[in-house]
Amino acid sequence: MTPKKNAQATSSGDVSLIRKMFSAQEFSIFLALLLIAAFITAVAPSFMSTRNLFLVSRQVSFLAIIAISELFVILTAGIDLSVGSVVGLSGVTTGIALAAGIHPVLAVLIGLATGAVTGVINGVLIAYVGVTPFIVTLGMLSMARGMVWILTKGWPITEIPPGFMVLGQGRVLGLPLPLLILAVVAVLAYIVLKYLPFGRRVYAIGGNERATELSGINVRRIKLMVYALSNILASITGIILVARFSSAQASVGETWELDAIAAAVIGGTSLAGGKGSVLGALIGAAIMGVIRNGLVLMKVSVYWQQFIIGMVIVLAAIIDILRNRRGRS
Repeated sequence: MTPKKNAQATSSGDVSLIRKMFSAQEFSIFLALLLIAAFITAVAPSFMSTRNLFLVSRQVSFLAIIAISELFVILTAGIDLSVGSVVGLSGVTTGIALAAGIHPVLAVLIGLATGAVTGVINGVLIAYVGVTPFIVTLGMLSMARGMVWILTKGWPITEIPPGFMVLGQGRVLGLPLPLLILAVVAVLAYIVLKYLPFGRRVYAIGGNERATELSGINVRRIKLMVYALSNILASITGIILVARFSSAQASVGETWELDAIAAAVIGGTSLAGGKGSVLGALIGAAIMGVIRNGLVLMKVSVYWQQFIIGMVIVLAAIIDILRNRRGRS
C-alpha cells in the first residue's frame, strides 16, 4: 500500500472513530458535563482550583458507587430506594464494630454483611414473593433508617481508629483513595456487565423478562443477586464515609437514593430496563456532583439548592421518557 493510500486509510479510520464517539450516548452526556462545568467556572472561577477539583472528585466517588448499584437494579426494570439508608446502616454497624475494638478488616466485613442481608431480604421479597420493587425497597428504606436511629440514638460513633481513616481521607499519587476504590468498582462492574453471562442476563431481564424466563434462565435468582449486589455496593460507600468523617453518623446517606437514581438515568440508563452502561452512570454521578458543588460555590441558597436538584431529577425522568420514545420510533 502506498504512503498516500496509507494516509487515506488512517484518515478514514480517524473519521470513523470520531463519528462513533459523536454518535455514542455517553459522549453527548459528557459534553453536557463539560458545558455545565464551563458555566459554573464562568460564574465561580474557584471551581477549577486544584483543591476544589480534589474535593469534587472525592464527593463524586461516593455517589458514583451508589449510582452503579442502581444501574444493576434499573437494568432489570427494578428500582432500589433503600440504598441511601443502607449506606447509613452499614456505616453504623462498621462504626460499632470498630468502637468495640474489632479488627478493621472484620469490621469492614460486618459492614458488607449488613448490606448483603438487607439486599437479600429485598431480593427474596421481590423475586420470590412477588412484591413490587418500589414497595419493598421503600419499606427497607424506612426500616434501615429506623435501625440506624435505634442503634445510635442519634449520636455519632466517634471511636474510630486513626489508621482506618486513611480509607476515606488518604491519597495515592495525589488522587483521593475513594476515587481509586470507585475505579476498581467501576472496572469490575464493567467486566461483569460486558463479558460475564450474569451481566448479559441482567440486560436480558430488563429487555424482556418473560422471554428470558422462557429461555431457561433463572430470573428469580438473577434478581436476588442484583438486589444483594446493589446493597453491598451501597455498604462500600457507607464504610468509606465512616473513614471520611472519622465517625459513623446517623444522618449519612439520607436522600442519596434520589441522587443515585438521577445519576444513573442522566447517564442513559432507561427506567424501563435493559439499557444503560457503567460509563454513563459515572458521568451522570459527575454531573450531579458538579451541580451540587457549583450551587455551593455560586452561593445559591440551601433552599433553592434542594429545589434545583429536584428539578434535575424530574428532568432526568423526562429525558428518559423522550429517549425511550425515540428508540421506539
